[in-house]
Amino acid sequence: MFKNAVRVARPAVLAARASLKPSSSALRAFSTSVRISSGGPPPPQLYGTGGKAGEVPTDLEQATGLERLQLLGELEGVNVFDDSPLDSSRIGTKTDPILVPSYDVERMVGCSGSPADSHDVLWFMVRKEKLARCTECGSVYKLDFHGEEHADAHHH
Repeated sequence: MFKNAVRVARPAVLAARASLKPSSSALRAFSTSVRISSGGPPPPQLYGTGGKAGEVPTDLEQATGLERLQLLGELEGVNVFDDSPLDSSRIGTKTDPILVPSYDVERMVGCSGSPADSHDVLWFMVRKEKLARCTECGSVYKLDFHGEEHADAHHH
């Protein structure tokens, strides 16, 4: 059915294309060549191969996107998502805040006090240009931004 529709529409499209003669000033160069590799390793394939017919696929075979990136990182021994706890041996101050590493311009932080677990976990946002303070213990946090300088342009 699709082939029939294309076959019927093709002469009309070719005739319309032939009747349109763009002016030379309206032409723009457009490259459709294959991207040339820089010689480095290719990016990781974020789509799994899928399971073979009649078999149940493994997590690695069926995982996609960020889940696959995390699994590939674990195979290489790399912790893709840094989920290590922040320094809770001291209370951060305005002059010496607890640094929160981030590749984004904001990050969610959970404070449990100093020493750790001295109060219930309170969650709040730490932003690039502003110090954040825990309302329970008063500890001050500052974002240690490692991302691209203009990465915050997409935030509203």
